[in-house]
Parts: sequence; structure tokens; C-alpha cells
Amino acid sequence: MELPRFHRLRGTLYRLEGSRCEDCGALSFPARQVCPSCSSRKSLLHRFKGAGTLWSFSELYQLQRGYPKDVPNVIGLVKLDEGPMLLTQITDAEPEDLSIGMRVQMVTRLIRSTGEAGPRVYGYKFRPVVGG
Repeated sequence: MELPRFHRLRGTLYRLEGSRCEDCGALSFPARQVCPSCSSRKSLLHRFKGAGTLWSFSELYQLQRGYPKDVPNVIGLVKLDEGPMLLTQITDAEPEDLSIGMRVQMVTRLIRSTGEAGPRVYGYKFRPVVGG
């Protein structure tokens, strides 16, 4: 992801911001200009709490250039407590310690780097809830 695009998405990446339809109340992540439920074009910014349930996960062993070389890299499908589902990287846990249905929470971590002198891009990842 190039830096100007990352800068425009900082609310989504750092604060888990999506949208709430003014007409029907449907929540979307990422934010949408048109409501998928009622096709309304009236929406408000909505900040998700960053807590949810792990619905599915998979281990990746081959990553794109620029991404941390932690293998296996775990990608999970998380259903947020407010409803929307998102695909995200799972961190701070070994794959064998993960289970479907476990509680997870959002954390901000390094997403990618372009080397020692290059820009570092941070964003949301999810980890198991400590003690949960």
C-alpha cells in the first residue's frame, strides 16, 4: 500500500472506523457510501469497539515482500461484537493456541516495512483476549 493511500485510511486502520446508516442503522466495515441493507446514501462515522469472536483462521507460510517474515502468519475471520465481519491478521498467539469461538481484541501493530530507512505502516490486528 502506498503512503498517500495509507494516510487516507488511517481512521480505518488505527481506530477501526466504519459507517452506520442513518436510515436503517446497519453497520459496515470498512465504511460504505451506500448502505448494503437499504441502499441509503446517508451514513455517519462509527467507531467499533474492537472486540469480537474468531470465526475461522488459516496459517500462511509465504508472504509478500515488505511484510514481517513471521511464519506462520495467521489470518483470521473475526465477527465484531457490533456485527460486521472482517479479515485480519492474528497476532500474539501460536496457531495451536487458537480456537474457533475464542474472544479476540484489536491491537495496533506493524503491518509492513520497506526496509531500515523506509516507511513503516501500522494498522489493526487482533489477538486473543488475555485471560479470556
